[in-house]
Amino acid sequence: MKLKQRVVLLAILLVIFIFTKVFLIDNLDTSAANREDQRAFHRMMAGLRVELVPKLDHTLQSPWEIAAQWVVPREVYPEETPELGAIMHAMATKKIIKADVGYKGTQLKALLILEGGQKVVFKPKRYNRDYVVEGEPYAGYDRHNAEVAAFHLDRILGFRRAPLVVGRFVNLRTEIKPVATEQLLSTFLTVGNNTCFYGKCYYCRETEPACADGDTMEGSVTLWLPDVWPLQKHRHPWGRTYREGKLARWEYDESYCDAVKKTSPYDSGPRLLDIIDTAVFDYLIGNADRHHYESFQDDEGASMLILLDNAKSFGNPSLDERSILAPLYQCCIIRVSTWNRLNYLKNGVLKSALKSAMAHDPISPVLSDPHLDAVDQRLLSVLATVKQCTDQFGMDTVLVEDRMPLSHL
Repeated sequence: MKLKQRVVLLAILLVIFIFTKVFLIDNLDTSAANREDQRAFHRMMAGLRVELVPKLDHTLQSPWEIAAQWVVPREVYPEETPELGAIMHAMATKKIIKADVGYKGTQLKALLILEGGQKVVFKPKRYNRDYVVEGEPYAGYDRHNAEVAAFHLDRILGFRRAPLVVGRFVNLRTEIKPVATEQLLSTFLTVGNNTCFYGKCYYCRETEPACADGDTMEGSVTLWLPDVWPLQKHRHPWGRTYREGKLARWEYDESYCDAVKKTSPYDSGPRLLDIIDTAVFDYLIGNADRHHYESFQDDEGASMLILLDNAKSFGNPSLDERSILAPLYQCCIIRVSTWNRLNYLKNGVLKSALKSAMAHDPISPVLSDPHLDAVDQRLLSVLATVKQCTDQFGMDTVLVEDRMPLSHL
């Protein structure tokens, strides 16, 4: 073989060798990431059922101290939470030492302080489990059980961006009224044999109070995030106008996502992928009311999008509001870890996992079967939407590797 031919052959072999090596390394990295996603999924499933227990083992810290230490810029609670049952038990049972009207907002709530100084937000029961909220996707009162279900879905999806929520029964006459502020107390009334209150909020009316069954009221309590983590409010880039005949830009501009990508904080960091995770989350629960969202202050886009106020969900199991998925189908990107988790949850696994996660909640059953079935059906729509994106743009473009190291130091 001539020297020139040998040189050409060696060059070709070198190119093939380099290409093969790069391809194998890339595949090994992807494979390792997928295996870690699978292990994380199995860990989540193994720890899914949370039994509310009164004692914390191997620590002198209070439940509130442990929960506060969990919070970091990218998650509200860690992947493994052996203390979760004790913290939720405390939320559901600790003595209420003060009760006040809720913070600003459109819906009825009360701000409670539990023994040990921990703030929680109480949302009262408004509907029976099988009640269907008709009308617009954001119609009706807040659903307290939706807050409980949304928290557990956040655990199942592996996002860990929703504050802790648990169901609780409170006696309005013996637990709330004796420690209520004058402002809250002035909104109490009796309807028939039931104690009721209407609180202070934008839509709160004396003619539309929330009523207990006698004196006992069912509700949800959401753990207040630590004051050392102040929140910053942002307008959601895919929010609605809530004005008749007035469309938001994303509703008519097919290139809207390109414009969002050029705007801070969506032009770098994890925020846009958080928006898309949240669109998936909101679509699964039927929440079309996230016109704003919160992150931690001074985060320069690095903080997570915190999944607060999820009560305008699980109103109508027949709801299929595809516009909630607009960030996904307009941007056509999604985290690899989210995509993997969604695939692990198909074929009825999501419904089963959600039912299992909520089984020990004090207000169980938290959701009716039609709502559980609806979550499974909506999951199929999410997967189909991603499939359409990958068919059009390819897997490498749509599936984005975004695994940020999480520190609990």
